[in-house]
Amino acid sequence: MRNQAENGRAADNVVAILAQRIQTGELEDGQPLPPERDMMEEFGISRTVVREAVVALSNKGLIEARPRHRPLVRKPGYDSAFSAIESIVTHLLHQPGGVRNLFDTRILLEAALVREAAKTADKHDISALKQALEANEASIDNSEMFYETDIGFHRILYEIPRNPVLPAVNRAYTTWLAPHWMQMPRLPDRNQKNFKAHKEIFDAVLMRDPDAAEDALKRHLENAWDQVRQTFGEL
Repeated sequence: MRNQAENGRAADNVVAILAQRIQTGELEDGQPLPPERDMMEEFGISRTVVREAVVALSNKGLIEARPRHRPLVRKPGYDSAFSAIESIVTHLLHQPGGVRNLFDTRILLEAALVREAAKTADKHDISALKQALEANEASIDNSEMFYETDIGFHRILYEIPRNPVLPAVNRAYTTWLAPHWMQMPRLPDRNQKNFKAHKEIFDAVLMRDPDAAEDALKRHLENAWDQVRQTFGEL
């Protein structure tokens, strides 16, 4: 019988081999992993070791584990990288100051993004940002929709630089902060204030004024944090 340490080493070996096959494309994105029995025979391991390896691959974001189905290969990408650390981030968010620390990084990043938008946004970017702003205004009286269009407005800022890392960062922020943000009381007057803040950001980008865009963004997100703090206290 293998002891626990031996099982761990055997699982690590299987993980390394399968990860290499995923990275080279031998195991293609969306393809099921080989059946447990096939892996047991190929690597000379027990079902327990196979399952330990599958859990490890899932934690690395290399496969999608599904109940009652064979796991599917997920080729590494920026989204899977952030998904792999989600449990760690969730733990950190429950520490004192954890949510504030994450939100501060969002302020720093989005301040840089609006400056970049003010300097480099082309007509297609401006059009996308304007459409997002109009959708946001149209949903002021529908708080659930306003939340979605609020997210949509900020999403455009992450897309303007054409850097694939940034939209993945935005999706990660949205996922990690959603449990708190979705519990916020959403009232039309508060929605109106947030819309006006979005319009100030848009106007500064349109006027090619990086300083004004950054100032509007920072005031908007600091006010948003005050709304969070009034609801939950210090986080």
